[in-house]
Order: sequence, then C-alpha cells, then structure tokens
Amino acid sequence: MLTGLQPSGPLMIGNYIGALKDWVGLQATHESLLMIADLHALTVPQNPEVLRRRSFEFVALFAACGIDIEKSAVFMQSHVSAHTQLLWVLNCMTPMGDLQRMTQFKDKAGRRAMDAQVGLFDYPVLMAADILLYGADLVPVGDDQRQHMEFTRRMARKFNSTYGQVFKIPATCTPRTGSRLMGLQDPATKMSKSDPNPDNYVALLDPPEVIRRKIRTAVTDSGSEVRSGASKPGISNLLALYAAVSGERTESIEARYAGKRYAEFKNHLAERVIDFLGPIQKRYRSIAGDRVLLGEILRHGADLARERSETTLARVYEAIGLVTGRQDDRR
Repeated sequence: MLTGLQPSGPLMIGNYIGALKDWVGLQATHESLLMIADLHALTVPQNPEVLRRRSFEFVALFAACGIDIEKSAVFMQSHVSAHTQLLWVLNCMTPMGDLQRMTQFKDKAGRRAMDAQVGLFDYPVLMAADILLYGADLVPVGDDQRQHMEFTRRMARKFNSTYGQVFKIPATCTPRTGSRLMGLQDPATKMSKSDPNPDNYVALLDPPEVIRRKIRTAVTDSGSEVRSGASKPGISNLLALYAAVSGERTESIEARYAGKRYAEFKNHLAERVIDFLGPIQKRYRSIAGDRVLLGEILRHGADLARERSETTLARVYEAIGLVTGRQDDRR
C-alpha cells in the first residue's frame, strides 16, 4: 500500500477521518509506504521555514494518529531521487493533451492556464511515478484524485505494451462512504488543509478554545431543526462531523437533538471534537520534540523506499535502453 499527503497546510480532522484512520487499519494487512509529498507541495509557493517545520510535524502526527513506525515506512518524497528520475521517463511518453484534460489542473489554473507553473501541469505524471516505482497493489486516494489514478493506470499499461511487463497496475481505494467532511464556512466545498481560511477546518493541533470558536461560528442553515438533508448542507456537515468523532449513527444524533436549537448542538459537538483530538494531541507532544527520533524515522523510511524504488528504476532504464551501470551493460 502506497499513499501520501502534501505538507501544504496543517493536518486537519478531515485528513484523519478520511485518510489516516484507514491507513492505520491497512497496516495490519499491507506493507505500508507513507509518503510526505513535499515535492508536490512545491506546485504552489511555500514559505521554506514553514514547509520544513510542517514536514516534521506530519511525521510526528502520523505516529500520534496510530501509524506504527516499526511496520510502516514514513518518508519524504524529496529524499528518494527515483521519483524525479522516473518522472522524466514518463514525461517523454505523456501526450500534452492528456494533461490538458486533467480536471484539477483546469480548476486550479482557471483562466490563467498559460501562466501556471509547469509543476502544476505535470503533477499527474509525478504522481504516476510515485505510485509505479513501488509496485503498489493498493493506493488509497480521495475522490478528487481518481482521474489521476486512471492516468497512472493508463501510463503503466502504455509502458508495458511498449517495453514489456515492468509496472504493476495499481488498484484504487477511495475513503469509506460518509468520510468526506466539508468546509465549516463553506459546506459546498471539501474541507481542505490548504484552505487559506483556517476557520474552514479543524486542525488536529487546534487548542480547545480555537475548536470551540470554529464550531460556534460554523455555517448552518435557515430554521433551527438539527437534521440532515439536501436543503440543509451546513447542519448536515456538522452532523457528519459529530457522527465521525462519536461513532454514532446520524439518525440517533438527530433524535437526541430533536426540538433543540443549533447553539446547544454546536456546543456539544465542540466538546466531542475536543475529546476526540485530545489523545492525538497528547501523543503528538510526546513525539514532536524529539528531532533525533523524527530524523531516524525518516532515514529508515527513505532507506526502505530507495531500496524498492531503485530496483524498479533499474528495470525501467534497462527496458528503454539506458545504460544502467550494471555488469551486463559493459560491452
């Protein structure tokens, strides 16, 4: 299993519920490689110090959320040079039209596509390289990455049909139904750690007073009935959050708050979220201050990732006719 997250913003509760929680479970059945996708984060401007600090923060939070660093390889994408080496090979096989049709690029570039950075345009090819390097059987991604996964599978088949069977065709795994949380201030859009408005999400490290304020000011709907439905996107989103942190069914939550007002529901929800994040924050504080430990985790992860990825890259180079430095190339 290979997956990853960009350190493009603070890890938030949506990342845990929609991704990290599943990763923890998959450790029991899959060899797990968990990548902090710092190269992908460069597709938008980053403050160097913030990027560096947040990358270490992600390592500590992965462990705090239940990733077993003895079982799973946690590594920085930039620590494994094979990612960018395979990127170039795949670039030389990728039609421009394929990338121009990518929905995420069109959404992010908007009407200024000609001014967009090449890295943003090329993002799907780097993602394909990330995945194909490791022969992953399973790649957990969000719905917004499904098109990129189909591109990856298509590129693998194209390479294999041209040069022989080198790449495994990966399977896509999307989060469980109901795990998608929307923005607190804009329930029409997915909650995102890269949102410029921090009030739109609950970060995993938000202190209790911040969580209470964010939940208290979260967008609701006209009326005062605590129930979900297409006409009530704001309260539906808060009910989904309540269900996610409590483990209760939405119907039972609605029944408990029948006849009660939004304010009471929000107050209780805030305390539920605080209680839910408390153990994660406590474990994080015990790990985050140990830079030696964090460095060891990354070195161990990078060693495992390099060993596997360089084997694949050597097969790729050999298949396409590049001199690899192996004994049988010295003719």
